[in-house]
Amino acid sequence: MKLTVRARLTLVYGGLFLFAGMVLLAVTYVLVQERLPMAVSGELSFSKVGDGPGGAAAPQTVQKIVEGTQTTALHTLLTQGLIALAVVGAAAIALGWLIAGRMLQPLHQITATARRIATAPDADRGLHERIGLTGPTDEIKELADTFDVMLARLDHSFDGQRRFIASASHELRTPLTLNRTLLEVALAPEDAPAEVRHLGTTLLAINDRHSRLIDGLLLLAQSDRPVSERSYVDLADIVDHVAVSDTVKVIAEPAEAAVAGNPVLLERLVQNLVENGIRHNVAENGWVHVRTGTRLDGWVVLEVSNSGPMIPRYEVPGLFEPFHRYGAERLYSPGAGLGLSIVRAVAKAHGGEATAVARDEGGLIVRVLLPRAI
Repeated sequence: MKLTVRARLTLVYGGLFLFAGMVLLAVTYVLVQERLPMAVSGELSFSKVGDGPGGAAAPQTVQKIVEGTQTTALHTLLTQGLIALAVVGAAAIALGWLIAGRMLQPLHQITATARRIATAPDADRGLHERIGLTGPTDEIKELADTFDVMLARLDHSFDGQRRFIASASHELRTPLTLNRTLLEVALAPEDAPAEVRHLGTTLLAINDRHSRLIDGLLLLAQSDRPVSERSYVDLADIVDHVAVSDTVKVIAEPAEAAVAGNPVLLERLVQNLVENGIRHNVAENGWVHVRTGTRLDGWVVLEVSNSGPMIPRYEVPGLFEPFHRYGAERLYSPGAGLGLSIVRAVAKAHGGEATAVARDEGGLIVRVLLPRAI
């Protein structure tokens, strides 16, 4: 069993006090043992003058009295001293426990503040909180002040990130929307030359890809934070809505899978998995299998498997990294390489996880686990 800091400080304080008391008692015992015979002998010699032959006490009698008195005095000193040391030591340990708790109170305040920030539903929103420790300027006060400075810098950094996302959402989408409008106007006349129409169509495709890339980046930044506002969502309803395709066979087995979360983000999660299975598939007889359900352990499962090219198992973990696309697809794929990254970020924001396994016959099995709605 690991002792707390308070218990260790109390043991160290109590141990040092008892050790010092034992040393003091031992030194007192030795000094009394050396000085007591001479004091008793002198006292007896003075009190016995005139008694017995020659007016003095017999040496044998004096010796016996001295030894008996010495033994009794030393025994009394040792027993009473040990009893007193035990009583005072117990009081000192109890006092040390109280003092240690008092000294560690500022650390408890620091720990409580850090725990509130770490367990907040939206941690970056709780960075405005400060410890604000008062008292003398000592090591603990310096620790609390340093922690407050760190929180202030993190809060400023997250505020800057939120402002950047809001600005980027407007500044990046506006020119792309303008470009798309100009290209559509240029392609509107029916007598437009074939070269212009081909160039316009290509530029429109590039513009759409850039739009998807920007939307994916903004969504990834948004979904990478815990969801604070939640509502009831059944993943089976989302699967019924998005599990369709004109190019490959989509097999949907939606069973009740109720979760509490953001409906927009959860719909994007399912849509990304379905689109990923459709896009990365084989040319003929391709299929995508989507199923949902609720496990007995309280987790909701969403599983999307698909036929497709062979993927080495060591490549699978990297598929969840932003902008990562396997093999030659990184050059020709119309996607932005953010699909699975967004899936994992949304699952994590809802308290779940996303994993993938390569199929031996080719393709991928992606499984998402989310807490069931209570």
